[in-house]
Amino acid sequence: MRSVGVEEELLLADAETGEPLALSGVVLDAADRAAERGAAPVADDGTPGHTLESELQEEQVEFATKPVTEMGELQREIVRWRAEAARHAATAGARIAALATSPLPVRPSLSPGRRYAWAARQFGLTAQEQLTCGCHVHVSVESDEEGVAVLDRIRPWLPVLAAMSANSPFWQGEDTRYAGYRSRVWNRLPSAGPTDVFGSADRYHAEVAAMVGSGVLRDEGMIYFDARLSASYPTVELRVADVCLDASTPVLLAALARALVETAARAWRAGEPPAPVSTGLIRLANWQAGRSGLDGPLLHPRTMRRVAPEEAVDALHRHVGEALADSGDEDLVRAGIARLLDQGNGARVQRNLLASQGDLAAVVRECARITTAGTD
Repeated sequence: MRSVGVEEELLLADAETGEPLALSGVVLDAADRAAERGAAPVADDGTPGHTLESELQEEQVEFATKPVTEMGELQREIVRWRAEAARHAATAGARIAALATSPLPVRPSLSPGRRYAWAARQFGLTAQEQLTCGCHVHVSVESDEEGVAVLDRIRPWLPVLAAMSANSPFWQGEDTRYAGYRSRVWNRLPSAGPTDVFGSADRYHAEVAAMVGSGVLRDEGMIYFDARLSASYPTVELRVADVCLDASTPVLLAALARALVETAARAWRAGEPPAPVSTGLIRLANWQAGRSGLDGPLLHPRTMRRVAPEEAVDALHRHVGEALADSGDEDLVRAGIARLLDQGNGARVQRNLLASQGDLAAVVRECARITTAGTD
């Protein structure tokens, strides 16, 4: 059974006004002090600690779950770390919200550190405006060769995951008319987006080395492909998803991601080539996913023609059906898809909240509540 881990980036917001707060340093200091007192979750090796980290902007924090093989355990991990982040944010008068962009206007504050300072100099306004929160799913692979074979074969399916997770309809106080506007902001970065078929691990590593060697990027950590080999773990890292409001949604995404990886690896071992879909078409599919979410047409992963979102999601479900059955995740995924299509993703929830509550501050407050639901 392949292991799975999730990284979530969370927005720090004022408990009343909903405005983003540049408090990541304060939150991380509180987490460090709690770990020193032993008032923190216990790691696998028996030592107390935390996985909270800074991100590009001081208005956000990030956590990473441990790798697990059972989806119920993954949900408990996500709930636990959301609770930890919320507890430490509260000491600074802030709340956490699983929002992929801030609904309210904000001028982000770059986090301290040489790497972030380099990004600010290199990418200018693109870095300064880059307050976005994603959900990254890591799935274990046996080797770089298998990992690259997976990357080559999951390319056309990733936009469906992006549509399912879309949770960023607002930007600087305005409705963008997109469901997942985070992807539009994120893809301003020079290495972000879909990739061509690599064909082998050697070609993948040569491309990464050439990109870093160009001087445009500081290091391999700035390879922001939609899916990539992790530089730190023996995993494939899927990076297209917005951070999701309800803690059950990243679990659904993780189950589908693991099944996608397993399905692709089996196809590779069987000698099946990657689908001949151009990077240009996948870029269009990504755009359509960000525009529509689950409330408008998507591009079908096989035909690259516009279809209803339900049809695109069903195509993904069918594509990975055998792997889901083998992992025991079929019931979880079927129920999760039904719930998501019925209730909507985060973008629909946010817009419904604005319609019922009347202002964006109330949207943030309610989304903060949803983020930590079940963590008490």
